Amino acid sequence: MAGPPASLSARDVGSFAYLSIKDRSPQILTKAIDTLHRHKSEFFEKHGEKGLEAEKKAISLLSKLRNELQTDKPIVPLVEKFVDTDIWNQYLEYQQSLLNESDGKPRWFLSPWLFVECYMYRRIHEAIIQSPPIDDFDIFKELKDQNFFESQESVIALCTHLQELRKTIEDLDENQLKNEFLKVLQISLWGNKCDLSLSGGEHISQKTNIMNSLEDLKPFILVNDMDRLWSLLSNCKKTREEESVTRVDIVLDNSGFELITDLVLADFLLSSKLATKIHFYGKTIPWFVSDTTIHDFNWTIKQLKHSNNKWVSQCGVDWEDHIKTGRWVYLDHIFWTLPHEFSAMSQVAPDLYAALQKAHLIFFKGDLNYRKLTGDRRWEFTIPFHEALSGFHPAPLCSIRTLKAEVQVGLQPGQGEQLTASEPNWLTTGKYGVFQFDGPL
Repeated sequence: MAGPPASLSARDVGSFAYLSIKDRSPQILTKAIDTLHRHKSEFFEKHGEKGLEAEKKAISLLSKLRNELQTDKPIVPLVEKFVDTDIWNQYLEYQQSLLNESDGKPRWFLSPWLFVECYMYRRIHEAIIQSPPIDDFDIFKELKDQNFFESQESVIALCTHLQELRKTIEDLDENQLKNEFLKVLQISLWGNKCDLSLSGGEHISQKTNIMNSLEDLKPFILVNDMDRLWSLLSNCKKTREEESVTRVDIVLDNSGFELITDLVLADFLLSSKLATKIHFYGKTIPWFVSDTTIHDFNWTIKQLKHSNNKWVSQCGVDWEDHIKTGRWVYLDHIFWTLPHEFSAMSQVAPDLYAALQKAHLIFFKGDLNYRKLTGDRRWEFTIPFHEALSGFHPAPLCSIRTLKAEVQVGLQPGQGEQLTASEPNWLTTGKYGVFQFDGPL
């Protein structure tokens, strides 16, 4: 049997991977350097001269990284001891073993895009942890917070909708409940448009009430397995004994507005009794500009709780209570910030794989998770999603993603070609979305 297709890579001049490495990645590094510059006086106030020296050191390391990237230097091993350093360096050796002798060492424009993009963010983290006493500084926090604050009107609309829905949820018949479930799923999907790594750290926020756009956006859902999700969870609800648990895991993507949409979905699952427990998975370190860390997760709920809008504040109070009572559990794991595709999880992180196996359903939010699910490869559009997962199946799972990379599987014959003919950039703009399910039929 033939092996999987080649990885997406910047060696394809003109491809989205190429343009990302050539333009977007240096832009993100420049913004990170600017952020450190702007916090100089804060570092001095907190740490005195040591703070200034640390700022200079971090800037110097990031400038070096930017130069390595722009001049296509070989990828070098990580040097600072951290919990994942050895795994990263082993992976780098593995990438080198795949190269022909003529290629020499892995390089930015020749290696798989998924690997070098993850490596860049891991090197950003290395620059910070090599620069104490500012080694706990989240270089992307300002951007994430700004996305949250600029999306306030949409946050208010969503929280109001949720609180009003909760008042009547017990009285809904099955069809009405299903319709509300489909709505919150779509809200979570379109929340994924707010991705700061795609914009190179430029401001992207949700300014309009997403609730009013759901009908208009439906034609842009290219794969729609929402009915299968409803069947799975409503069957779990019907067959559940009083004591037994239905657990839904949500592998998070962006903080800010998208995180709110995911929390609304999670709250709805509990309120509707479609689930009894939610596990959220976030990142252990700042990642891909706007990805959710434990700090972002807790900060968001705190912000909501202290809002002067009663419905927003009520959501914050309820969600804090879900955490205190253990109905919501936030977890992180170093695997989510490694460069491996998910098909390697059972070998690289067997503990995480075993934990996911206990879920009744796993939602994978966003583009990076989709790239890791499918190995970020040049699959034909019509290859079944199950096949592209290459054996990764800890539990029934669903990708909820707006398209921002040149990989998409599971389409109908001719669907991808038609889109390419009418919109050459359809794979990368975030305009289209999927609910792609892999589980029992």
